[in-house]
Amino acid sequence: MESRALARYVRISPQKARLVADLVRGKDVEEALAILDFTPKKAAEIVAKTLRSAVANAEDTQNVDVDELYVKTIFVDGGPIAGRYRPRAQGRATAIRKRSSHITVIVDQRS
Repeated sequence: MESRALARYVRISPQKARLVADLVRGKDVEEALAILDFTPKKAAEIVAKTLRSAVANAEDTQNVDVDELYVKTIFVDGGPIAGRYRPRAQGRATAIRKRSSHITVIVDQRS
């Protein structure tokens, strides 16, 4: 009876997004959303939006009680990396790697 939601190609590094994902893993949905609302990180908004989407998917497809849902699995994978170059001294250039993430949230009903 699990439901999932994906946020793909999000312009935030996976390392930063994983810090926020680790905060809510295994928590009840209501508690997880409360934690994310008060977490001062850019990734918190993105993870909260994805979590709300997973809850809406569960409500819509499985007719479950929202109060019984918890974050069963949450993980962040790396997406494509956009390359840029920054000019440096003496004619050199260094690469800038703009990273993106794929965030997956799976919610399930407490048994």
